[in-house]
Amino acid sequence: MPTDIEIARNAKKRPIMDVAETLQIAPQDVIPYGHDKAKIAAQHLSGLRARANGKLILVTAINPTPAGEGKTTTSIGLADAMNRIGNKTLLCLREPSLGPCFGMKGGATGGGQSQVVPMEDINLHFTGDFHAITSAHNLLSAMIDNHIHWGSDSGIDPTRITWRRVLDMNDRNLRNVVTGLGGTKNGTPIETGFDITVASEIMAILCLARDAQNLQDRLERMVIGYRRGRVPVTAKDMNAVGAMMALLKDAMLPNLVQTLEGNPALVHGGPFANIAHGCSSVIATRAALKMADYVVTEAGFGADLGAEKFFNIKCRQAGLVPNAAVIVATVRALKMHGGIAKDDVGSVSYDALEKGLANLGRHIENMREFGVPVVVAVNRFTSDTSGEIAAVEAFCAKMGVPVSLCTHWAEGGHGAEDLAQKVAQLIETTPTEFRPLYPADMPLFEKIETIARRIYRASRVDAPKSVREQLKRWELEGYGDFPVCMAKTQYSFSSDAKLFGAPEGHVLQLRDVRLSAGAGFIVGICGEIVTMPGLPRRPSAESIYLNSAGQIEGLS
Repeated sequence: MPTDIEIARNAKKRPIMDVAETLQIAPQDVIPYGHDKAKIAAQHLSGLRARANGKLILVTAINPTPAGEGKTTTSIGLADAMNRIGNKTLLCLREPSLGPCFGMKGGATGGGQSQVVPMEDINLHFTGDFHAITSAHNLLSAMIDNHIHWGSDSGIDPTRITWRRVLDMNDRNLRNVVTGLGGTKNGTPIETGFDITVASEIMAILCLARDAQNLQDRLERMVIGYRRGRVPVTAKDMNAVGAMMALLKDAMLPNLVQTLEGNPALVHGGPFANIAHGCSSVIATRAALKMADYVVTEAGFGADLGAEKFFNIKCRQAGLVPNAAVIVATVRALKMHGGIAKDDVGSVSYDALEKGLANLGRHIENMREFGVPVVVAVNRFTSDTSGEIAAVEAFCAKMGVPVSLCTHWAEGGHGAEDLAQKVAQLIETTPTEFRPLYPADMPLFEKIETIARRIYRASRVDAPKSVREQLKRWELEGYGDFPVCMAKTQYSFSSDAKLFGAPEGHVLQLRDVRLSAGAGFIVGICGEIVTMPGLPRRPSAESIYLNSAGQIEGLS
């Protein structure tokens, strides 16, 4: 079998100008980055506002396992299939981060015959968006330190700086550092650290901003630390936002690429799904809804994280109304949730499958909490037996949701045509009754408890007194109407990564909270989650190299 990168390399790509033409984008509004990728000019985006919106389809999944689910692959296969059955459909995905590419997870451009291309470029430097965000973030860090060095009138308390630095790489050694060593000429010693770029508040802001003015307004509101007396200091106080906007000028424009079948795709933005809200940009999504009849997008990790934040944060802030949700599952992953070890997922175990189906059932129930119609997509592996598939289908029938067996990894859009038909039919016959999980005026800690109890099925939330007091202070400072962005493990409904299946009655450990004033949400940090991942014992980077023809090998 050819590898993903070999399939992508041999793809017959359409010139990017031809792809843009299918969306009725004028040549002068296409900013090419070579022959196979481009940005869409702001002029075209502003001209779309008067058009009616298409239908919005969210692709989410059960809690991820090492056995694999294939959410991005399914998103791509569904978009290709929707186009195959005659529905003008546009795909919206996040940009991959270099950290996971060189770490354990690998790239994020799909797999098999359901990929977006150029695969190597998208997974690596692409159009430079992440570099621009990293530079803008660290420029602000430098200007904060410079204010302190020159004793400016900003009055920043060096012990209360909350703004860290970022790098688009997994590097645990940078989680906690001290800067400014070497005497007064080299700055003021400050204890700080690095987060990965996709955890930057600037990344979240870029993905939630509606336009350039909204981007600037949000950047100005970012709280970077406090003066003595707990008075907040903002990025605007640092006189940094103008230069940051200059660095982000092109990064805020959506990137246009294509699937292996030549259908258009917007790949833009990439906030982490456990640390941030895990969705592609509002700018790209809103533009796609004006240019197509259907838009397929995804949210990171399982529905307990990605879908919940898509609904409560992205849809709330952007005024989006989802028309359907697709929950991706695999027999292998369901068996892992039922207690089977990764090495044994190829063996038949109806007992483990039945137990694991509780995880899928929980996600179906949660989607109904938001009033969004649901289809289950079973991403089939060759090891799946007809009996196991029948058990999943019977479970979905009992839950009252349509289910589709998908083979898009091997067959591209053709293998997801049944899914496309069922999604289109569901949208036509079942109107969405979308509603966020909680009202904006609910107290912050009650919002956290609502998510914990209704989505995670926790019995209670344990939080230190200092965390509860901090939430109350933010309410008094005017941040009480913010939604909450929960940062927890993606592997479980709980804050314990090893608690598979559909646990109930567990205690959610909330150990810290962070304010993202520009992004417009409060981050609740649970369990052992970290904002700068580390590399595994055998990182993917060890297998990536250039062959004798100068082509990249080992990227997946």
